[in-house]
Amino acid sequence: MSMNRIMEKVEAKSLRADRFEFEIGDSVEVQVRILEGDKERIQPFAGLVIARSGSGTREMFTVRRIVEGEGVERSFPLNSPKIAGLVVTRKAKVRRAKLYFLRDRVGKRAFRLKERPMNAPPADAEKKKSRKGKRAKAELAAAAEASGKAPAKKEKKERKKPAAKKTTK
Repeated sequence: MSMNRIMEKVEAKSLRADRFEFEIGDSVEVQVRILEGDKERIQPFAGLVIARSGSGTREMFTVRRIVEGEGVERSFPLNSPKIAGLVVTRKAKVRRAKLYFLRDRVGKRAFRLKERPMNAPPADAEKKKSRKGKRAKAELAAAAEASGKAPAKKEKKERKKPAAKKTTK
């Protein structure tokens, strides 16, 4: 048995059963378990997910928020038992895997990202869906043509070329 297979088996026991569904650019509230003496309490840490890295048991994500005008970032192991829950409060449209450029931004307006509806599928799914739709239309048109039930195609109008301008000297 290869070393990778052994590592995967060992790590599988440590993975969480409840997977959190979130992406980079989402505003989240991470509910962290904190021990104070004998008591345990849950403390929320709300902010924007700016990075996600690693895989398996080593997967981490970084959340950034502004506290009293100062940027605070905190990295969490995704499979940690210290994370009691994770709630996505807002989704955003982003085109990068890491949003480190937000560290240089100052102010409430500069930190904003374009919002995307909460129940919308991920950006990758939309692209695949649209490609699939075009392909499906082409297949339907080809099938209709083969059966002889093809809709009449519109003829293209011929464009008239503008007459060449006469130059006088």
